[in-house]
Amino acid sequence: MVTSDQRRRQLARDKFERQQKRRQEAQRKKRQRLVVVGAAVAVVAAAVAGLVAGGVFDKEEKPSAAASPENSPSAAPSGKPSGKPEPKMAVDAKAKYTFTLDTNQGKIAIAMDAAKTPRTVNSFKSLADSGYFDKTKCHRLTTGGIFVLQCGDPQGTGMGGPGYTIPDENLDGLGKAGADGTVTYPAGTVAMANTGQPGTGGSQFFLVYKDSKLPPTYTPFGKMDPAGLETVVKVSEAGVEGGASDGAPKKAVTIEKGTVVKD
Repeated sequence: MVTSDQRRRQLARDKFERQQKRRQEAQRKKRQRLVVVGAAVAVVAAAVAGLVAGGVFDKEEKPSAAASPENSPSAAPSGKPSGKPEPKMAVDAKAKYTFTLDTNQGKIAIAMDAAKTPRTVNSFKSLADSGYFDKTKCHRLTTGGIFVLQCGDPQGTGMGGPGYTIPDENLDGLGKAGADGTVTYPAGTVAMANTGQPGTGGSQFFLVYKDSKLPPTYTPFGKMDPAGLETVVKVSEAGVEGGASDGAPKKAVTIEKGTVVKD
């Protein structure tokens, strides 16, 4: 027969064991939380280290094609100036010129008016005369939001440029911006890409194959001929590699030769 004293001791032991189990469970959960928090801290630390290594926190802005918004030609900077001077003016500022791209997909002729964009035309003639555009690829196609094929980077990465920049020109050539801060760049328009900052155009340009709304911050300097526009449209119909809406065109476009001649 269990005495009352034995009963009390048994109850005390049971209570003690329950308390111990609760403490052990609490400690186990605490250790799990610490492991999770520690792992999270490690991930954050690694991410921050990566950002620092990549220059994200540098005071000087470093344009990045991967980090820029999809619906903007500023996603492909024209290259940082390296101290190389802009070419001296050598074009007739009252004349019209034709920028011809002989590509593996067909010829694209672009009409340029030096009266509207003298320094842009001068730069393109200087680059073309030196063979700068020859054997280069059009590295970027967008098929959503804006509709452009982007070219002019010998590196083919979206980060290349001639080592100098030229000022923006003719920014009001397509009219005043609407309430949404954009203007329509009509199909056939050829305009300068930039880093998203004023006066940062270099050698990269984009060919608009379908009306696109953009801020009026990209120098419109030319217009494709109908056959050239049709060539770009056919490239766009093949889409982007991997099925994305922004990236390398599935139908690769190589500029075999680029020339600029006075009309």
